[in-house]
Amino acid sequence: MFHRYVAGNGFHIIGAHTDSPCLKLKPVSKVTKGGYLEVGVQTYGGGLWYTWFDRDLTVAGRVIIREKKDGVVSYAHKLVRVQEPIMRIPTLAIHLDRTISSEGLKVNNQSHLVPVLATCIKNEMQKFVADNGPKQASENANTKHHPLLLQLIAKEANCEPGEICDFELQLCDTQPSVVAGATKEFIFSGRLDNLCMSFCSLKALIDSSSVEHSLDHESGVRMVALFDHEEVGSDSAQGAGSPAMLDALSRITGSFNSSGSKLLEKAIQRSFLVSADMAHALHPNYMDKHEENHQPKLHGGLVIKHNANQRYATNAVTAFIFREIAERHQLPIQDFVVRNDMACGSTIGPILASGVGIRTVDIGAPQLSMHSIREMCAADDISYSYEHFKAYFEEFTELDGKVKVDY
Repeated sequence: MFHRYVAGNGFHIIGAHTDSPCLKLKPVSKVTKGGYLEVGVQTYGGGLWYTWFDRDLTVAGRVIIREKKDGVVSYAHKLVRVQEPIMRIPTLAIHLDRTISSEGLKVNNQSHLVPVLATCIKNEMQKFVADNGPKQASENANTKHHPLLLQLIAKEANCEPGEICDFELQLCDTQPSVVAGATKEFIFSGRLDNLCMSFCSLKALIDSSSVEHSLDHESGVRMVALFDHEEVGSDSAQGAGSPAMLDALSRITGSFNSSGSKLLEKAIQRSFLVSADMAHALHPNYMDKHEENHQPKLHGGLVIKHNANQRYATNAVTAFIFREIAERHQLPIQDFVVRNDMACGSTIGPILASGVGIRTVDIGAPQLSMHSIREMCAADDISYSYEHFKAYFEEFTELDGKVKVDY
């Protein structure tokens, strides 16, 4: 399997992020007002929060459970998702806000983004936490979160409410992803930014490496790196701003040679990173938001992102390499730069390029409704992305050997 690889050879990486803007439960989420049980949430990332109103919402995330067996207490980590809709953030009736038509919806993130869980009177009638009902949560947890909410979470975690020690939960839409549009050409889904690129890159890695003899002539390391917290700056233990990438490259190199630390710099110079993050497609109702020569379109294939101020890490050489792979396989490819009179977003690309010193190209599939609770992209672009990533893994070594550049 490693016939041609030696320590110091390069890494061929696709990097993406797994997080999306959302509403996360506060450490103390119990809110009661106006006869309603509500759940306190905090905003994560730069979401289009008005799209979260009037949606059928639930919660998902991880829970820390106290387990006791044979008198020994241990603590387990479980992933949960309450399947049915249990929350909603209702909009205010237009009769009570006559200016909304002329001035637009003005959302106060603290006051208005508070989902309704139940009414107080119905909660009492149901007696979810009555003395003769299910076991009540611990006193500490009971003061921080509604017992009704803990009961729903405990049911999914297959435990008692009192066994819940802590959790990290976020709100999510219960409407499933669909292939849609009059000609079934679109994908309507939450969190396309950036689970779409995460999925395509991981599938491409698996498929490019799982066939017998597929790695016989590979001298590098094919790799996918998925990071958290990109939407809030990447500065975390599992974000692109952490040492995680550099440490991984170092450990892999060192596992093949005791002098791995001396060979790491050589490996980095031979490496290449595709920073894959969804791109802004041209919006037919806001044509002026894109300049005429850089208008990524749905079904147009992956978008190479450029920015002279290094908000993207693409340069002429890295763009050429990625574009050449597309041309070899007759895959469509597009270019994007933001208008000079608009601010430019960024990705994990510049963070890793500067932190690791690796050649990088910033790319992404085009989409609409970015950072909405319900985004959309073209089904064709999923296929193009997968094929492009797979060809990158399979052909980069050979192509890079033909590129003579003094970096």
